[in-house]
This record gives sequence, structure tokens and C-alpha cells, in this order.
Amino acid sequence: MDRYTGGKEELDKYSLRGKVFNKIREDILEGHYREKDELKEAAISKELGVSRTPVREALRQLELEGLVSIIPNRGAYVNGITAKDIYDIYVIRSYLEGLCAKWACGHISKEQADDLEEIIYLSEFHIQKEHWEQIFELDNHFHLYLYKACGSRILEHILSDYHHYVERVRKNTLSSMERAKTASAEHKAILEAVINKDEERAERLANEHIFQSLANIEHQGLDKLMGKI
Repeated sequence: MDRYTGGKEELDKYSLRGKVFNKIREDILEGHYREKDELKEAAISKELGVSRTPVREALRQLELEGLVSIIPNRGAYVNGITAKDIYDIYVIRSYLEGLCAKWACGHISKEQADDLEEIIYLSEFHIQKEHWEQIFELDNHFHLYLYKACGSRILEHILSDYHHYVERVRKNTLSSMERAKTASAEHKAILEAVINKDEERAERLANEHIFQSLANIEHQGLDKLMGKI
């Protein structure tokens, strides 16, 4: 199984701005910056060992994504991700993941299907061993590989971004044995529908999978989970 590549990772290979963008975005999503913190170009450029130009370009891109606000003659400030943002992302993802699974029915290759089956097999193994880091990584891989299999770079890009935005919340929810087992079973059912080219079933199962994840988050308390971030 090859390492997943796509989306912003491709940008990393070729663009200094892409590397700076990903580092700042990661720091925001990981909670290294608090809401309304100022992102100082000079300090960031020194920390990353780059000129201020790629930092300025990265901040503009982050503003387009809504993670940063740039105030003329004042500077760039962190917006961060709110509890409502997380809820909205899950609802939007539910429909887009359904579309992704539907399109994957007509585009998935034998190699991609084999990779996804291996991910599910490894997930089941690590769930039995309660290896939480591996469980989370494999959950990531399942979704990212399925995005690649849908045959649309645009949809893959959008879903990869949304998936990354909620990574910290997802990690907390998957620390439950019950949810980890259920999520793996849901992945297996989605993949079976995709391999069988059952578009309607694949779309419905993928849609329900994300709504089940959201229900689990709401059960644990979204505000409580956000407090762990």
C-alpha cells in the first residue's frame, strides 16, 4: 500500500509557499495559536527560515480559507475553528462523502480497492490490540484513499481540506472502542458497495457514516471536545 499523496501534499513538493501555508495552517488547527492571536510575518519568517514573501502569500491563502483575517495597516489575526464550524463541516461532509462514494463506484481501480481492503483489515487488527494511533491513521487513510478513488480532483481537494480541519475532534472520538469498531464496520460496508458498483447504496452508507460520526460527537459534547483542542 503506497503512502497517500494528493491535495496540499502535492503543493509541498513544488512550492515554498505551499510548505509555509501548510505549516501555519497546521499550527492553527493544532491549537498552537489562539483565536485573535496576531500572526507576525517577521517572526514566522524567522522561525521557518524563509523570506517574508511566502509567509505573506500563505497568510492571504489562509484568509481565503477563513482561518485568518487580515486587517489593513494592522496585520493578520487568527480566526481558528469554532464549534459551529465543526458542526457545519460534518453536515457538508456527509453529502460530499456520499457523492464521493457514488463516483468511486465508476472510477475505483483494482489497486485502489485492494489498498482500501488492506486498510480495513489492518484497522480490524489494531482495534483488537487497542493501538489507538494506528487506528486513527488507518481511519485517515481510508477516507483519503476513497477521495482519490472518486476520480475528481476538485472533490478530493475539498474533502481532504474538510477532513483535515476536524482532525483533532476525530481523533478524540475514535478513542472510543465502540466507535472505532462501528466506524471500521461502516467503512467495510461502504467499500463493498463501491466494489459492487452499487451507487445508491454507496452514497447512502457514506452519508450515514458521517452523520453517525457527528451523532457520536454530539453525544460526547462538541463544546467539551473543542475544549480538548
